[in-house]
Amino acid sequence: MIFGRDTHKQVGEQVKQYANKVLLHYGGGSIKRSGLYDEVVASLKDAGVAFVELGGVAPNPRLSLVHEGIELCRKEGVELILAVGGGSTIDSAKAIAMGVPYDGEVWDFYESEAMPASALPVATILTIPAAGSESSPNTVITNEETKRKYGAGSPLLRPVFSILNPALCMTLPKNQAANGLSDMLAHIMERYFTDTPNVDVTDRMCEGVMRSIVANGPKLMEHYDSYDLWAEVMWAGKVAHDGSLGVGRKESWISHDMEHELSAIYDIPHGQGLAIVFPAWIKHVCAANPTRFVQFAVRVFDVDLAFADQDAIIAEGIRRLEAFYKSLGLPTRLTEIGIDDKDFETMARSLDRDGTIPYSDAMAIYRLAL
Repeated sequence: MIFGRDTHKQVGEQVKQYANKVLLHYGGGSIKRSGLYDEVVASLKDAGVAFVELGGVAPNPRLSLVHEGIELCRKEGVELILAVGGGSTIDSAKAIAMGVPYDGEVWDFYESEAMPASALPVATILTIPAAGSESSPNTVITNEETKRKYGAGSPLLRPVFSILNPALCMTLPKNQAANGLSDMLAHIMERYFTDTPNVDVTDRMCEGVMRSIVANGPKLMEHYDSYDLWAEVMWAGKVAHDGSLGVGRKESWISHDMEHELSAIYDIPHGQGLAIVFPAWIKHVCAANPTRFVQFAVRVFDVDLAFADQDAIIAEGIRRLEAFYKSLGLPTRLTEIGIDDKDFETMARSLDRDGTIPYSDAMAIYRLAL
């Protein structure tokens, strides 16, 4: 992890340690408008690194572009994928990296029909703190033909290096920052809400990072040009999904899978969907382990134990979680973004078929999210 101001200017010398020819992978035109593209290209050229490029990564990155990237890398003899962007770009880069040496269809990895035996190395310059892909071994891709959105993972996909310059985030639209804060908070909650006993150390690590996100997120929205606040948020996103907070714990990821159904069908931002799904999931499951959700309310959101009973403490914790999302300008109900119940049955049956969550539970959670 290479962190700090102007660190992106080191990319050429860092890449040169791994490859002589790379695929420069990015999203829309924002890195060109900001001047980042020119600085990256100059650094690669100064280091003697040849490159081909593939732009056009969309939010909820598409399988069709992954196929295009695989073909390009094979044709050009690419040795490393350099992703410049946010989680979608990095996830797309990881998919291409898996697909290049694989004889079959890369979607096999996402349908759990195969595991990668090799992959091209991936490196990143992060511009959107959110998904944690800069430090994780995971990737999520949308198959636009089947409207399925699945994840895959392998230690081979953890980036060989990632450059994190908080100053690069300051040109982001505020809604993208808000979605990113929601995503990184969800990455921690998926690990935190566990039935695994005797995990006090990682409990308190999770709580510390969640408290930091909750404290600094709204401040960032008010002081959007603050390097220090962007640095806090950027590092929180990295820690949230690098695996350290989940050590020794049984993790959930049900809320993520339920949101993937929503964004696969409606193409909504992932963080926005999580702000809607997660409170509904908590409402549905909290009675099964109330102590865990009381602890969350008290330690993360400072709910006073003088509340009448456990149910009251949990309810106030949920209210404060939703208030945090609203402070970022995020919706907390499906109806706020024009989604009704017409696809609930399709999504719930898909989740049940995949073994994620029983149909009846999925339906109940989606209804709570209306």
